[in-house]
Amino acid sequence: MDSFPHPGSRPGVHWMAPAALAAAAALTACGSSGTSSTSTSSAPATSAPATSASTATAAPTVPATVSTTTGPLGTYLTGGNGRTLYLFGRDTGTTSTCAGTCAVNWPPLLTKGAPKTAGQAQPAKLGTTARSGGTTQVTYAGHPLYLFIGDTAPGQTKGQGVNAFGAVWYVVSPAGDKIQSAPASSSAPGGGGY
Repeated sequence: MDSFPHPGSRPGVHWMAPAALAAAAALTACGSSGTSSTSTSSAPATSAPATSASTATAAPTVPATVSTTTGPLGTYLTGGNGRTLYLFGRDTGTTSTCAGTCAVNWPPLLTKGAPKTAGQAQPAKLGTTARSGGTTQVTYAGHPLYLFIGDTAPGQTKGQGVNAFGAVWYVVSPAGDKIQSAPASSSAPGGGGY
């Protein structure tokens, strides 16, 4: 990356133009995990948009609610606000592997106290796991649950099948399984990028 001598600076000391500095910050935020960002579904190859850490989910003041909705992917889990919940293919147990920039783009579903259910969500499948920083994340059938920053309205599933941060993200059925595509009876496409 180019740097330029700043007028009045000492010889050999360089400064970066604001645009170059912003590009360097963006590259640093992306990291270099060497993972591919290709998708295993009909969603276009992409990674989640990097945003300010200030948009991450704030610590809750009430218990979270896990509910359900029905759409082109069948019946799947949503948060109490109707936004779709996802599981992360990289998580192999109840401990989340999504932190930092990943958690900004895929905010964990946090709770204060025991989470609740509504709709077809099954109370026996609910659980929690501790996150660094002292927050508590909701789990379902052993999967930590996440929202997606690209879903801006209830029921949207723009994160379905996206390969980002080292693995694929899937919506979750009331049975606690990942939903990989739309039911055969559905005429709508299974997933979609953002």
